[in-house]
Amino acid sequence: MAPLLRASVALHGAAAAAALAVPAAWPWAAGAVLANHLGLVAAGLWPRSRGLGPNVSRLPAQAAARGEVAITIDDGPDPEVTPAVLDLLAAAGVAATFFCIAERARARPALLRRIVAAGHSVQNHSLRHRHHFSLLGPRALAREIGGAQALLADLSGIAPIAFRAPAGLRNPLLDPVLHRLGLHLVSWTRRGFDTRQTRPQAVLARLAGERSRGLAGGDILLLHDGHAARTAAGRPVLLEVLPPLLARLRAAGLQPVTLAAALPPRCA
Repeated sequence: MAPLLRASVALHGAAAAAALAVPAAWPWAAGAVLANHLGLVAAGLWPRSRGLGPNVSRLPAQAAARGEVAITIDDGPDPEVTPAVLDLLAAAGVAATFFCIAERARARPALLRRIVAAGHSVQNHSLRHRHHFSLLGPRALAREIGGAQALLADLSGIAPIAFRAPAGLRNPLLDPVLHRLGLHLVSWTRRGFDTRQTRPQAVLARLAGERSRGLAGGDILLLHDGHAARTAAGRPVLLEVLPPLLARLRAAGLQPVTLAAALPPRCA
């Protein structure tokens, strides 16, 4: 159990004991519990938070030392965008990780198999990508993630080792489900907001960290082939961003790898 969750359990017990021992103290006890719940909600709304359990936002130190980075692509497979992405990656000789929505994969099984055949990694991005995913209870989470896990393993022939929550949002009930399924929760180092940002240069600047330390070994970069924003000319932003991003990675001496290659198994 994550330290924040252990502290929450202890606080609930202490608040209950205080209210029973000193009935006049119940408003303080209730206030402490409410503040704790607000803290848990805040942790769930912060995609890179580790307050609710393990969360991979960078590759392991060994991979970072080798100059490895991970390009992760969410919300597909998309019948228009994904094939073009695969062509760009093949031309550059680069491997990426596709966090696939399982029902979309079921609708395009040949495209999913093409992703795997090209040497890329397919990982779990839920069964349906529900907008209220972070509000689901334990049984619904198990169905949503476990169903995606079984379907993606059947379609691709390889069981995912990583899960990314829709929009990165989650609740305290998620980590026990992932633990039982042997899945790493993976977020990102930087995201390009390419589902709503229509200017490729702005997306590239975010991913390349132009206002911070710049690209570095260990980075996990987030892009989207599904739900991709379009440029003013109607072209998916990802297709405009990927070539210059790959060029910057080459210039920096960084090597894209898949999450399956970089992460150790998580014991269920």
